[in-house]
Formats: sequence, structure tokens, C-alpha cells
Amino acid sequence: MSSSSAEPFLAFALPDIGEAEIAEVVDTLRSGWVTTGPKARRFEAAFTEFLGDPSLQSIAVNSATAGLHLALEAVGVGPGDEVITTTHTFTATAEVARYLGADVKLVDIDPATLNIDPAAVEAAVTPRTKCIIPVHYGGLAADMMAILDIARRHGLKVVEDAAHALPTTYRGALVGTLQSDATVFSFYANKAITTGEGGMLVTRDGALAERARVMRLHGMSRDAFDRFTAKVPSWYYEIVAPGFKYNLTDIAAALGLHQLARADAFQRRRVELAAAYRSALSGLPLVLPPEPLPGDRHAWHLYAVRLSDDARIGRDALIERLYADGIGCSVHYIPLHRHPYWRERYGLRDEDFPHSQHAFERMLSLPLYTRMGDADVARVAASLTRALAG
Repeated sequence: MSSSSAEPFLAFALPDIGEAEIAEVVDTLRSGWVTTGPKARRFEAAFTEFLGDPSLQSIAVNSATAGLHLALEAVGVGPGDEVITTTHTFTATAEVARYLGADVKLVDIDPATLNIDPAAVEAAVTPRTKCIIPVHYGGLAADMMAILDIARRHGLKVVEDAAHALPTTYRGALVGTLQSDATVFSFYANKAITTGEGGMLVTRDGALAERARVMRLHGMSRDAFDRFTAKVPSWYYEIVAPGFKYNLTDIAAALGLHQLARADAFQRRRVELAAAYRSALSGLPLVLPPEPLPGDRHAWHLYAVRLSDDARIGRDALIERLYADGIGCSVHYIPLHRHPYWRERYGLRDEDFPHSQHAFERMLSLPLYTRMGDADVARVAASLTRALAG
């Protein structure tokens, strides 16, 4: 029996919900307005203020997937187009292009950062290419200068998948304030801040923002909140496009308002936990995740380690050992080229993506969330040390 088997199970991720969030949700329930309304508006305004750029517009949505779909639709992605993204991501990043009838070109990653490789992006551009979707893997910013340069030279749109990247910086600027066409954040339960389910689309393109708002709620010409709170008859609206149902509720936004106020403190704690892992795991046969560039901020959404080639245990067996010790972990990600839909549709092979494939075969994500204590990190490190000793 493992020496730590009697300890409580250490979950892979847990949200950090405080009394202020709970009180705000209760206030919303008592207010009579529980769907998209005044608190969703406040959350959008607060998010723009958090990013610190008044030229931006923030559009609250019910998931990052919805935000990516809206952004691609608004920049004109459609049948016959191609969208380039990384194979090393969750399927939502790519599937939104298929919603619109576009094809997806998956490319490999930089083996050091696990972010999309700009050279692979450049090689994948064709006359059909419309948009690039970089992913800031694990909370570390992708090489946006190179990606934006490729987009500029080829006349392409850029929509950042920033599901992991709040509050990440790139060359001193917060992700969300760069020169891409749109950036989409996630507020899923395990993200840096959470609304349970939810996301935010951010852009400084007024036309893109207006299109996203219209399409967010059925293609209606007038916002439901405006119609239902007006003091004069205002029942009339028009459907100007076949839109979607992607609005964020006020119940969710109530959580978001207080989670956003804690985002910087959350990130500081994640930095501390990542530093504790780095110290505790140094010397083990592991490749530890890269640090951000000097002066930049890593969101540390994930702490994904990779087994060294000389490790005496395989990844799957290591995960089993951790679970036997009562420690949750995961794998980020099973690359898209490994999944039947993507593999079969585009005839993909493991050898087409050597860096992603190599990483996948050796990687696992360790628990990293703000409710963890230093003793939890020590417990994970001790379990890893025992398992890796062979």
C-alpha cells in the first residue's frame, strides 16, 4: 500500500469561490434578472477595465468555444477557407472552423514551449488560408510577434485562443491587448477565473464587436435586455441573420465580477506553486515547463511536465502511481491528430507532428490551483520521486 494512501484525494483542479461570489449570486437570484442583464454588462465593462485599454470591447459569452465561433464568423471565415491552428490543443479550438464550413490545417509545436510553431504556420499558408488561431498553451504566451508578422504579410486574420492566458503578458502587454483581430478567454471551472461556464471575446474592431453581439443572441437587431428594461413600448425587433444562443447569464456574470477582482492574486499564488514545483522536482528525470521571458507573466493554468527519455517508468504507469497515492492528474492534450475525426478527415499521421507526438507520449499535468497548500506540492513531489526511483 502506498505511504500516502490514507490521505484525502488531491483533486487535479478545484475552483476558488469566496463568500463575495456567493453573495453576488444570491443578490442576482433575488433581483428578478437572472439571464443576460445588468451584471453581464458590468462584467464586460470590468473586463475591459482590467485589460487597461479603453479602445477594446468585451463581449460576454457562455463559453470560449462560443467566443471563438463568433470571432471566426465575424471575420468572415466560411466554406472554402482554411484556418491554421495547432494540433496540441483541445478540439474546441479547431472545431469552430468546421461549424462554419471551413477546413482546418493543423501544425506542430515548438518543442520547448509547446506553443504553435510560427515556422510551421508559415509553411501551412495557402491561397485558401483565412485565419490563424494561436493557443497560449498552459498560460505561456505564444510567439505573437512572429504570428502577427505572418498574418500581416499574407493578409490573414488572427484570433487568439487565450483560454489558458489570463492574466498572461507578452513583451509586457496583456494578452487581449495585442494587435490580433480578436482574443477569446475561458471561464470554465478549472480556469484562472471561473463563471462555471463562460467566456469573453475581446476586440478593438467595432464592426467585429457589433457582429458578435448580434450573432450572440439569435441575430436579433435589438438586445433583449434593452427591450425588457425600456420604460416605453419596445417590443419590436428584427432578425438580421441566423444567429446563435451564446449569451452569458447574470448568474454567471455575478461570479465573474468577483473572480476578476481576484485574478491578479490568483496568478501570484499560481506563480508561487509553480516555483515550489520547480524547486521540488529539480533533479528528477522530468522536463519541467518553461518559464516566461524576463519581465513577462505566465498565467500557470497548467503545470505540464514531461518524462525525460531516460526515465524508468512510462507516462501511463506514472499516472497510475499518482492516482494510487490519491493524487489527480491529467494529460494536456491528446493531440488532435490522434483523434478519429481529425485523423480520418485530413489523413493525419503521428509522424506529421513529431514534437507534439513526442510531448504527448511523455507528458502529464500536475495539480495546480489556488486552493492548494505548499504541503500539497510537497506531497505530489514525494509521490513523483518514489515513482521515478523505479
